Amino acid sequence: MSLPAIPFFKASACGNDFLIIDGTYTPADLAAFSRRICDRHHGVGADGVEWLFPAPDADIRARLFNADGSEAEISGNGTRCVAAYLCSERPSEKVVIRTSAGLKTCTLVSTNEAQYEFEIAMGEPQVETELPVKLATREVRGIPVSMGNPHYVVFVSEFVHGWQVEAAEIGHHQHFKHGINVELVNVRDNNNINTRFFERGVGETQSSGTGSCAAAVASIATGKAMSPVRVHAPGGVQVVRWEGQVFLRGSAQLICRGEFFI
Repeated sequence: MSLPAIPFFKASACGNDFLIIDGTYTPADLAAFSRRICDRHHGVGADGVEWLFPAPDADIRARLFNADGSEAEISGNGTRCVAAYLCSERPSEKVVIRTSAGLKTCTLVSTNEAQYEFEIAMGEPQVETELPVKLATREVRGIPVSMGNPHYVVFVSEFVHGWQVEAAEIGHHQHFKHGINVELVNVRDNNNINTRFFERGVGETQSSGTGSCAAAVASIATGKAMSPVRVHAPGGVQVVRWEGQVFLRGSAQLICRGEFFI
């Protein structure tokens, strides 16, 4: 007896992993199903699901649901994973993806079997002045940056043990009514920064595309770095150029495909 199932692809961009599912298989409750399939013990496991739908003005429309079932505007890494999937299905040097943060053009830089590298035109960032946030034990100061989704960039001299607890407190702070992505940044030199990411709706991640953009933009805007910036994260390195708009370059790897029983 065959079991009812939904087919999926799994891809990773610098350790930030996503499931890619055709929108024709959309269940009644997208949020609940996304939570279930993203569960790393009882599901396939992922940081989020990119649900794909037709788009009149792009190659595809992608709706991103985080691992906790919340919907996000965009993921730079998730968008790159979608581009890799589309190129595996129908090879192309350029892929246009409609996200909830607008159209994103992904230009293929190189490919080697299931490994792809893209540069994505991420649009113009919105950078605000330094904002102090009062936490339970101390006050932190960070730079709010919007990449179509919200970020708060905190510069640190080192990544202290247990930094995730404070990042979670920032992410859920009452000042940020809809939550916020948190980046900790340690500047190595003019063109290299070390980063840690605590993403809204997910928690700590190995990497972040929009987070890398926000971290680089905040570093450049405050005079701590110069474009291009190599953003070093536990999951790998991405390169950010800020030339009017922001360009994000990095890898995406197709990992596997399968069926998830409903």
